[in-house]
Amino acid sequence: MKNSSPIQIEAIKEKQQVFFKEHKAQNVNIRIQSLKRLKLVLAQKEAAVFEALYQDLKKPIFESYTSEVLMVQKELDLHIKNLKEWAAPKRVSGSLINFPSQDYILSEPYGAVLLISPWNYPFQLAMIPFIGAIAAGNTAVIKPSESAPHTAQIIEDIIHEVFPPEWAIVIQGDVSVGAALLKTQWDYIFYTGSTAVGKIVAKAAAEFLTPTTLELGGKSPCIVDGTTPIQKTARRIIWGKFLNCGQTCIAPDYLLVQKECKKALVEALIQEIEKAFGKDIKNSKDYGRIIHQKHFEKLVHDLDQQSLLYGGEKNKEDLYFGPTLVDEPVLDSSVLVDEIFGPILPILSYTSEKDLDPILTQLKNPLAFYIFSTQRKFIHRLVKRYSFGGGVINDSIIHFTNEKLPFGGIGNSGMGAYHGKYSFDVFTHAKPVVKRSFWFDLPQRYAPYPKSLNLLKLLLKKL
Repeated sequence: MKNSSPIQIEAIKEKQQVFFKEHKAQNVNIRIQSLKRLKLVLAQKEAAVFEALYQDLKKPIFESYTSEVLMVQKELDLHIKNLKEWAAPKRVSGSLINFPSQDYILSEPYGAVLLISPWNYPFQLAMIPFIGAIAAGNTAVIKPSESAPHTAQIIEDIIHEVFPPEWAIVIQGDVSVGAALLKTQWDYIFYTGSTAVGKIVAKAAAEFLTPTTLELGGKSPCIVDGTTPIQKTARRIIWGKFLNCGQTCIAPDYLLVQKECKKALVEALIQEIEKAFGKDIKNSKDYGRIIHQKHFEKLVHDLDQQSLLYGGEKNKEDLYFGPTLVDEPVLDSSVLVDEIFGPILPILSYTSEKDLDPILTQLKNPLAFYIFSTQRKFIHRLVKRYSFGGGVINDSIIHFTNEKLPFGGIGNSGMGAYHGKYSFDVFTHAKPVVKRSFWFDLPQRYAPYPKSLNLLKLLLKKL
């Protein structure tokens, strides 16, 4: 559904609220059947998803499968397998003060949920939150990014085939449609995108006291102390940085390299770039493109007056921007102030551990934090000292692939987390219930209250 007006949006939300009140979305068996149907339709349209991702981002099929489709499939399988257990009431031990009682927690869906997804991984970053929302028993409206129109359309086709619009619907459109959606009162909002827009979403949600999850970004550091194998370290950094042409929210955003190993690491990074994509990178089938002209120009601006160690090749017409290594940018330059979100890797050197603090403190609360080191105490100190969304030791990005780990940010990089059971939990209100019996009652709880407070304290201590 494209370019909906505020009136149409309100009508859609009202229909979903009616559907929700009928409790059709809350039947666990129906939810499981809908997820199974979604899995089937996705399998049928897998080639169309690959084509859409190529049209939008020139994404290689291997990347499209491993970083988009496979992750959605895994999420579906996990929810289908475990949903009955997750949704079942959970008994907890009661308080002796309330004895006798039965205490339990009910998993209650919020209601009508709004999902706003980005363009960089346009399929999985829309579908994984959607799976969690549906599994939890909510209705859902998905607003995919207009910057990835082909993927947005295939998402709409898939959702339309599986769900009636009063249960789940895709609304496409530009910024004005997003603004109209945020003027409507939802029961939950899940947003993935930039910090700047995240603040707008949070402000809009605050008008209605709507609970939100914000999956944002930040300046994710990658610290290399020179104690790890240089070539393998370089390979893992290059893979994480240039996946999806650098347009990954958890890509290493800048390197902090111990000075004595900087030269060797830079040489290894260049070798690994050319191993991965060849010397004629623009013709590599394994290297994607920048999403659109505006973002291309932003990356060009980031390189202004920077000293390059490698790369800098670009083609405006083709939206090609080659892998680029930047040498020792100053801390107030745009490549170190703003999230890059592209194939530019600034490299800073440090001498001792104390040199790290001014940089890591200035660029605080990153979504990801990477350390390449074999020094346990060094690793422990960094992990304990600095706040970040998620971290990896001696690799990059891979924490995103483990559905048993929560994925989310902190501070400027977001609030809330999802993936796996965390996806179910984020769209669920844990509703506590206590059921009392009538056969026993502690008379001291009622007025007139006992004259001796000490006696009451003693009695409660015994309980």
